[in-house]
Amino acid sequence: MPADSELTKVGELNPTARILLGPGPSHVPHRVLRALASPTLGHLDPEYLAIMNETRSLLKAVFRTQNELTLAVSGTGSAGMEACVCNLIEPGDEMIVGVNGVFGTRMKDVAERCGATVHAIERPWGEIIEPEAVADSLVKHPNTKVVGLVHAETSTGAHQPIEDISTIVHESGALLLLDAVTSLGGHTLDIDGWQIDACYSGTQKCLSCPPGLAPVTFSDRAAAALDARKTRVQSWYLDMTMVRQYWGEQRVYHHTAPINMTYALRESLRIVLEEGLEPRINRHALNHRALRAGLEALGLNYIPRHSLTTLNAVHIPDGVDDARVRSRLLNEYNIEIGGGLGPFKGKAWRIGLMGASSTKGNVTYVLAALESLLTDEGVSLPAGQALSAANAMYSTN
Repeated sequence: MPADSELTKVGELNPTARILLGPGPSHVPHRVLRALASPTLGHLDPEYLAIMNETRSLLKAVFRTQNELTLAVSGTGSAGMEACVCNLIEPGDEMIVGVNGVFGTRMKDVAERCGATVHAIERPWGEIIEPEAVADSLVKHPNTKVVGLVHAETSTGAHQPIEDISTIVHESGALLLLDAVTSLGGHTLDIDGWQIDACYSGTQKCLSCPPGLAPVTFSDRAAAALDARKTRVQSWYLDMTMVRQYWGEQRVYHHTAPINMTYALRESLRIVLEEGLEPRINRHALNHRALRAGLEALGLNYIPRHSLTTLNAVHIPDGVDDARVRSRLLNEYNIEIGGGLGPFKGKAWRIGLMGASSTKGNVTYVLAALESLLTDEGVSLPAGQALSAANAMYSTN
């Protein structure tokens, strides 16, 4: 077939501008898209190296850390998870992992692939890991090197308290690893204040940047553990002993970084800090409270008792067709929300209010759309009650 026929068949790229209210990605501001479209430099060009330095400084501010080993891994949030686990774990090490959703399960899987003996603290989906459970596990497994927890469990909407657990972990001598993929830039996260030893996130959630980079940070204790390894890191690509030389002062070539994605991350971090971390966290909290008031007025009950403000997981009412409602939201209202995973498949909706997607306009629009669609599904609802509940929350704040 001639090449021009293939060109005609493929056509010009023109994706729909969706209202992204799922578990990620979130809406990407024009400023970030403009940065993404800037001229590509070489990965060792002095201008690009300066941009890397600026990005590291901005990441430190958003992570609230002075950790020298802070950078953006070339890959999505899952690459950040692998980078943290495979650099801290050697074959035969013991690791405790909190498993209460998809991403705790994934962390456990990654650790086992690295040769760790994993002691899972398992809780039902939607629940948190209690400090007492961590303390008990550390007593049972005193040789534990790393304790891994998910700060923001995207699959269930559960928000994991950390501060008390951090004290327990450090008193035992272990390292604390945190998944902050859905919390960095939207929830309070204090790496130095909470003494988190390693943390990873993603760009596409509360930072409102396209997916493709994974911010990570390692404390001095974690870096010392990396330096004391007896074996090489399992992954060549994610080996921080080499990657940090590229991001640090030595500038030793390791791989070709995603140059334009670094531009985008740099701009998204600038937007976060221009707004201010505390005002940004408060914005997410207010929009969450308004959405929650409206959803509960529609009879949609929250799954976790400790709920994220960035990701709202609710039970689907009996008799309501999950796929049909989400399809109509997308096709008729241009709104994307997420379905349930694992045991919540077909039973839960996950509504994200992250970064630039966390707005009063989006809250009221999705509530109005859901009220209409649930009425069509046969749910008896007082007209306008959801919006009234949300507006009442806004008016009191």
